[in-house]
Amino acid sequence: MNVATILKLKGREVVTSGPHTSLLDIAELLGSHGIGCVVITGADGKVAGIVSERDIVREIGRAGSSVLKEPVASCMTKTVFTCREADTIDRLMAEMTAHRFRHMPVVERGRLAGLVSIGDVVRMRIAEAEMEAAAMREYIATG
Repeated sequence: MNVATILKLKGREVVTSGPHTSLLDIAELLGSHGIGCVVITGADGKVAGIVSERDIVREIGRAGSSVLKEPVASCMTKTVFTCREADTIDRLMAEMTAHRFRHMPVVERGRLAGLVSIGDVVRMRIAEAEMEAAAMREYIATG
């Protein structure tokens, strides 16, 4: 299975914001949408960074609550690992595990096309395993 399969099932909607948005506003976006990260895009619509709940908590721990007034650009991850729709679930699992992040933007032709989380990857992997088990049971039963 690949990223395109995940996006077909979950949709392509991604919550985005600009680099000048305050961390407090980003935290409110996370809470109101029930999500774990926001993709930060530049004026050109390209991915400029990503900020997660973990990033915000880390900044509050480092500098106190006054940091919530700062622009998200001050703490977002600027080097964003992205994937393409053709990438396999195995590749995503390897990247997310190796670099210890839980969300990966999907970029096609330089534009944001979706977002995949570790939860999406695990869900697809479980579905794949269940399909294989069902096929094996069918094969054994009709063998």
